[in-house]
Amino acid sequence: MAELITAGEPMGLFIAQDKGKLKRVKHFTSRIAGADLNVAIGVARLKHTVKFISQVGNDTFGEQIKDLLQVEKIDLKDLQTSSTWKTGFMLKGLADDGRPETDYYRKGSAAAHINLKKLEFLDFSETKILHLGGILAGLSDEGYQATLKLIELARKQDIQITFDPNLRPTIWDSEGLMIKRTNEIANLCDVVMPNIKEGRILTGKTAVEDIADYYLKNSNSNVQQVIINLVDDGSYSKHRQANGSYQIERIAAIKIPEIIDRVGAGDGFVAGVVSAKLEDLSDRECLQRGSAIGAIQMQNLGDNEGLPDKKQLAEFIESEH
Repeated sequence: MAELITAGEPMGLFIAQDKGKLKRVKHFTSRIAGADLNVAIGVARLKHTVKFISQVGNDTFGEQIKDLLQVEKIDLKDLQTSSTWKTGFMLKGLADDGRPETDYYRKGSAAAHINLKKLEFLDFSETKILHLGGILAGLSDEGYQATLKLIELARKQDIQITFDPNLRPTIWDSEGLMIKRTNEIANLCDVVMPNIKEGRILTGKTAVEDIADYYLKNSNSNVQQVIINLVDDGSYSKHRQANGSYQIERIAAIKIPEIIDRVGAGDGFVAGVVSAKLEDLSDRECLQRGSAIGAIQMQNLGDNEGLPDKKQLAEFIESEH
């Protein structure tokens, strides 16, 4: 039983120890990554109960992922293990601007072959939010069907569904399919959280309000709120109210003295928003917490190492006032 259930692809991660092109790097440090796994860790560190759903291989990375989930006190009873398919992994470089080169090895990964039938037995009894990303759906038809099945199960239980498109064009067969299926999933969810670049790709719109309205004013959509990570320009929320009006919030970005690694900052932002929603905080407070956790993560190397606990988050927020 968990307040938050999330699903996605966990991966092994090799971080370069030296700057330069990945093809020239000789030494790497081994860690664990994965967008939805990062969100799970971020929310769990803030003392919420979390269940993570995926499939890993019967291999070293699979064991490392299980060990990490146990350390973070994340429920892994529904983490499947495959003896046939391997856990995916990625390489990540070092860069002065915090935008490292990345290289993925995930095609045909264990997560891409998640067993749909096993999802039927999920326990949603204490779940408040189902959080999904677009990566699982992009990996394979099985991942896409698993995403739809999770949404169907959550809808039956009247559970709020949040969605981060997490566009990864290289894992999709085409950009057209990526846009089509990602928007299909988005319109089935309650809260959609693209970054500004993703929002423009998915909607063909430029302005933040037009991107939000693409989902909010679609008669075939379930979307009640659109939250857009504007990266260096802050964040934006537009939320449909019970009386049919809309509440809009926008906050500025937190200024960071030194950016070490931008990868994982978006997941930190999402973890902040989701955890704030679990605590019934206001829309503005959701943006503020998301912004704070994203800023903290950017000052740390790795995809999830910087995600704060409650004390660290409170201290950071206090230092910004």
